Amino acid sequence: MESKTNVANNLLALRQRHGLSQENIANYLGVARPIISYYETGERSIALEHIEKLADFFGIDAYDLLDESPVNQQSMIAFAFRAEELKQEDMIGIATFRKVVRNYLKMKEVAKRNA
Repeated sequence: MESKTNVANNLLALRQRHGLSQENIANYLGVARPIISYYETGERSIALEHIEKLADFFGIDAYDLLDESPVNQQSMIAFAFRAEELKQEDMIGIATFRKVVRNYLKMKEVAKRNA
């Protein structure tokens, strides 16, 4: 399967799993809502910058968005609030927090292997 199609399927699945609208994602990325639709249908390739921002937001590695297998199980941090109440700054804060947690867990795993 082509990576553009993988990203399209994975983005759609993650967005729906978390109860987010295309508008939520568009606001977070700073793009118009139709761009998200194009990404989800595979009509347009997604910019690397957007892949990285989405990976941070969903708490996954960027390559998970490119993977053919579903990424739903990769996104283990659940939303503890109503997605329709999210503001762009909330989404940026969530992405930053998830990135910190993911990096901490990776460092802990490396330390454990080296012990």
